[in-house]
Amino acid sequence: MERYRRRTSRRAVLAAVGTAGLVLGAGCLSGDGDAAASGNDEWLEGANNYDGVVDRTGESTVTVAVGAAGGLAFDPVAVRIDAGTEVVWEWTGEGGQHDVTEESGRFESDLHRESGATFSHRFEEMGTYRYVCTPHQASGMRGAVDVVE
Repeated sequence: MERYRRRTSRRAVLAAVGTAGLVLGAGCLSGDGDAAASGNDEWLEGANNYDGVVDRTGESTVTVAVGAAGGLAFDPVAVRIDAGTEVVWEWTGEGGQHDVTEESGRFESDLHRESGATFSHRFEEMGTYRYVCTPHQASGMRGAVDVVE
């Protein structure tokens, strides 16, 4: 009778490595308020101009540039604010027509092209609000507002 040698498939090895990475990485998801902790890591991973979450807590008004970094980005891409803060998106005039549309429809601006156009929203409730520029979302033009106590 021939003995069969069991070979570990590449798929099994990759699954084991991925599972181990998730288990080890779970400890990194402490409540320190970074993008991973607020559930935005995958959302922001492909966002143009993303360089971490900008902490703007303590400010009553925060401005986000629309059409930054060559025209297809927000700046800052991800911002942490206090509840009650007003965020003002201001168009740079770069990159064509843009809008600001929250993924669940909680807020939505008109399309603008001209420099100096603005749209604002006051964030009263805690949570994470993810948004895109509808015409350029496939190009990575997305952002997030993380509202904390």
